[in-house]
Amino acid sequence: MSLISQAHAAAEGAPQGGSMQLFIMLGLFAVIFYFMIYRPQAKRVKEHKNLMSSMGKGDEVLTNGGLVGKITKVSEENDYIVIALNDNNEVTIKKDFVTAVLPKGTMKSL
Repeated sequence: MSLISQAHAAAEGAPQGGSMQLFIMLGLFAVIFYFMIYRPQAKRVKEHKNLMSSMGKGDEVLTNGGLVGKITKVSEENDYIVIALNDNNEVTIKKDFVTAVLPKGTMKSL
């Protein structure tokens, strides 16, 4: 019984510095979250917007679904593009689904 009363007495006399440590830890987590998660994601979004705005007729693109084609028509008002996969097939997709603009001549080398 004396051990419990000694532990209780020690806890009552302990200084209350835990709240300052809590704020420091929360601040540290916020900084880690910003540099590890938010900032790289914001950079990727900005790069993708620049990619979508730079696409034009005649560019060869790669889509999220793995299709490689040449842009034949760009619709600015509703963000759709028409991609020619070969001489006979064309596909209409949203600009958002374009992953990369490929160098000229990529389709001929496939």
